[in-house]
Amino acid sequence: MIVVGFGAAGACAALEAAEAGADVLVLDRFDGGGASAVSGGVVYAGGGTDQQRAAGVADTVEDMYAYLELEVGDVVSAETLRAFCAGSADMIRWLERHGVPFEGSLCPVKTSYPNDDHYLYYSGSECSGLFRGVARPAPRGHRAKGRGTSGTVLFGRLAAAARRRGVRVLPRTRALRLVTADGDAVTGVVVATLRDAPRRVRTAHRLLARYATKPGLYVPVLRKALHRRVVALERRYAREVTLSARRGVVLAAGGFVADREMLRRHAPAYRGGLPLGTPADDGSGIRLGTEVGAATAELDRVSAWRFLTPPSAFLGGVLVDAAGRRVIDESRYGAAVGEALITRHGGRGWLLVDAPIVRAARRTARGESQWFQWLQALYLLRRGRVSDRTLAGVARRAGVDPDGLVATVTAHNEAAATGAVDPAGKPAEFVRPLTTPPFSLIDVSIRPNVGYPCPMLTLGGLVVDEGTGQVRDTEDSTIPGLYAAGRSAVGICSRAYVSGLSLADCVFSGRRAGAHSARYSRPELVEKSPQ
Repeated sequence: MIVVGFGAAGACAALEAAEAGADVLVLDRFDGGGASAVSGGVVYAGGGTDQQRAAGVADTVEDMYAYLELEVGDVVSAETLRAFCAGSADMIRWLERHGVPFEGSLCPVKTSYPNDDHYLYYSGSECSGLFRGVARPAPRGHRAKGRGTSGTVLFGRLAAAARRRGVRVLPRTRALRLVTADGDAVTGVVVATLRDAPRRVRTAHRLLARYATKPGLYVPVLRKALHRRVVALERRYAREVTLSARRGVVLAAGGFVADREMLRRHAPAYRGGLPLGTPADDGSGIRLGTEVGAATAELDRVSAWRFLTPPSAFLGGVLVDAAGRRVIDESRYGAAVGEALITRHGGRGWLLVDAPIVRAARRTARGESQWFQWLQALYLLRRGRVSDRTLAGVARRAGVDPDGLVATVTAHNEAAATGAVDPAGKPAEFVRPLTTPPFSLIDVSIRPNVGYPCPMLTLGGLVVDEGTGQVRDTEDSTIPGLYAAGRSAVGICSRAYVSGLSLADCVFSGRRAGAHSARYSRPELVEKSPQ
């Protein structure tokens, strides 16, 4: 079995197949990890995980399903979503058995990502007004235990477990095209590999790729320059080889957020964000599938993160657009905030806060934050903020319609004073009357901004059979020998994303593809497979 891509989805597919007895070869353009390794290492799980019980959290599979059914819609069938929810506690145990550490230390505040004191938190919109009437809120963000953004821990443990199981990994190898037999079944992969290149070339490729990922992730100009040198090395030294797969090929090569042309074609409104991933998230896995007739879906879906927290004090603010109109319940998950700003408000937004909220934010931001969140909070409280003694005055300074802002804040404050339902549906525990000057408008617009970037990742991909992970063609038949997982495939998070849902889907879909491909065999085609 061949796996293309060695991130979380690829590692889980390889592990599952190896444990079923398959001989597994994993290909990766770089050294493995992909977007999973630079992620926060959060896995969305619930229904009564060991970590939830340790934290005293009551959760059920039914509540988890009801929440996700409303959050993700019908992107997958009800049966698939139920299976995901019912198996999520066992999924965490499976990860733990393979060395991934988790802990039930519950974060006491609502945040976009917890500091290093906490590893279980409300990672979506569970506490927001829209969802409370559907399911009891429960924290389901299970963060792998490790300092900082712990995706490196999650992937590192999975990679080590895969190698212990005998999985072979061929790094610095790029998949060029799939090999088919009889015009349909996938029997192998043509690759360009640096395996036999001089050691100095492989070392240079490894270092350039590493720095293109970080710090290149935060400095797009640096990333592009380093990646050009990576491509130059590949063109000069890579050797083309054809690899045969008797047990199928699993495409787990990530999304396409690093491919500007694909973004321009499928999601043009999302081109101003910070690509969250590596240069290998260039849509190559998706293109490999479409070149042999695979169907795609949800390619227009992009998760754009406009987190308002930390500091948690900002939840008491009111988010408005240029007309002074309310944008959304501010307690919603950052991707929902980002989508609302981009699709309905031209990407422009300001958070209105008053003096008590600013004081609380200054007091609590550092203790609630990772280092990068602290820097962003500093930026928002300093360069990103304008203030005035009156609502009309601060509106004029920010370029917001004064009459619209006054009307919005008046309605908000009246509801807060009388105990009425907030106009945007924000739960009462987060509502604060905005009455104490000076008033501030904090610019949270979505545009290229080093001080306050808007990370984005693509959600759509190849259409797969939800029972097996096999890729479907444009006539809705499965393509023999071809599977897809993670962000190369349509999955549970492909319509709407909350933190941890993509990694959870990588585990879920990766294991599904690995288990089925380990059983797959087309003996009549083996002799026709290129050697």
